[in-house]
Formats: sequence, structure tokens, C-alpha cells
Amino acid sequence: MPPRAVLADDEPLLRAQLRDTLNALWPELQIVGEAAHGDAAVRLVAEQRPDIAFLDIEMPGMTGLEAARSVKGMTHVVFVTAYQQYAVEAFERGAIDYVLKPASEQRLAETITRLRERLGAAERPREDALQLAIAQVAQALGRPLTPRLRWLQASLGNQIRLIAVADVLYFQSDTRYTRVVTAEGESLLRRTLKELLDELDKEQFWQIHRGTIVNSAAISHAARDEMGRYSVVLKDGTTRLEVSRTFQHLFRAD
Repeated sequence: MPPRAVLADDEPLLRAQLRDTLNALWPELQIVGEAAHGDAAVRLVAEQRPDIAFLDIEMPGMTGLEAARSVKGMTHVVFVTAYQQYAVEAFERGAIDYVLKPASEQRLAETITRLRERLGAAERPREDALQLAIAQVAQALGRPLTPRLRWLQASLGNQIRLIAVADVLYFQSDTRYTRVVTAEGESLLRRTLKELLDELDKEQFWQIHRGTIVNSAAISHAARDEMGRYSVVLKDGTTRLEVSRTFQHLFRAD
């Protein structure tokens, strides 16, 4: 099978230049999709399962750093950046590479050689190398080392669903898994609530119980029974979630 790639850059001219140079230097490479922002790039990777994703770093909405975190383990990532050599020296290594914009043919040829070696060895990118790359670029840009989670890969039967975090109503512990509940139904995630809490936007997602995190945008109101116990009712009018004593202060009036 010929190698397949997606390109993500919010600058159409630079994206076209990258595409044309890749076509000239690597004719067998198939460009199976292009995106102008990180969210679209993540969807493309999930749908197309390419071998390589060329990601710009500075894009509106989800950045290339956040997109790379979302697709870790799914594809080889090449960062595309306008930042100078000192900010990206750490990526002169095997699993992760970068291309300095505007992409020169010589530099892209080196990247292609490196990628061909990886693809020939039938390896998928090591997650620890990807995490190091994300952390070092984030540090160079003065960004947090843990970008907010935007997408989830959850199981529904024998299928894998790509779920936008903003669409989640609540997360709930379920033995070895975490239930992910949206308006469309439930899925299972192989992550703990604690791991999720570290990456979720805490202004939007509130922990209300040891085993529950709720999307505050989905809450209709909080209620207190005659025993003084709190619960939240979601906007669907039927879902009620218990609030433990530890988190009742979130709903008490000042």
C-alpha cells in the first residue's frame, strides 16, 4: 500500500506549497485530506487513518500541539512551524520531525527519508517521544504542557467513536472503565477519572462525586432534599446525578 498523509495548516498558500513539494519529492505519497485547523485534522486522522500527519503548530481553535496529543499513537506526526531553529532543535530525532516554514526541498527530502525508514520498519510512533515533542514545543511557545483535551476515542461495542469533549454530558466510573455519556448515548473509555480530570477544562467540567464529572453546560439546576443531600438535574429533565458532601460547596449560594 502506498503511504498516506494529511496536511493541516491555516495558511492555504503554504499548505499548497507543502503539498506540491511533497508530490514532487515523494510521488507515491497519497495526500488523503487537508485541514485548516486542528479539529478538522483530528477528524481526518480518525477517518482516514493516514501514516503521516503534517501539522502546523499555530492554528485557530485547536493548535497543532493539541491535535498531536489527540492523535497520539494513530499516526506519525511532523510538526510544521515558523519558529526558528532554537525552538525546535529537540525534534531532530527519530520518531518526531519538524519542517521549518516555508518548507525547503532539501529539508523536506530529509524528512521524507526519515519517514520512509519508519514506515519501512512498520513502526507506529512511540507515545513517549510524541509527548516529549509536544512538551518541548509547548515550553518554547510558553504554553501549558498539558493542552486541554478536545477529543476522545471511546468504545461502543466493537466500534471506536471519536467524541468531541464539548458534547459530553458527564463521565462516570464503571469498574475498569469510564462511561462517557452524550445526548447520543453511552460509550466506554479506557481511562480513569483522575486522568481525565487532569486534562479537562476545570471551568467547564466539574467533579461532583468521587466517581462523576459533569459538564457544567449540561446542568439545569441543583436540588437539595429534606436530608440536605444535593443532586444536579441535567437539561434533559430526567438525568439526576448525586453530589457528594465534598463538592456541595459548588452549589451553595453565598
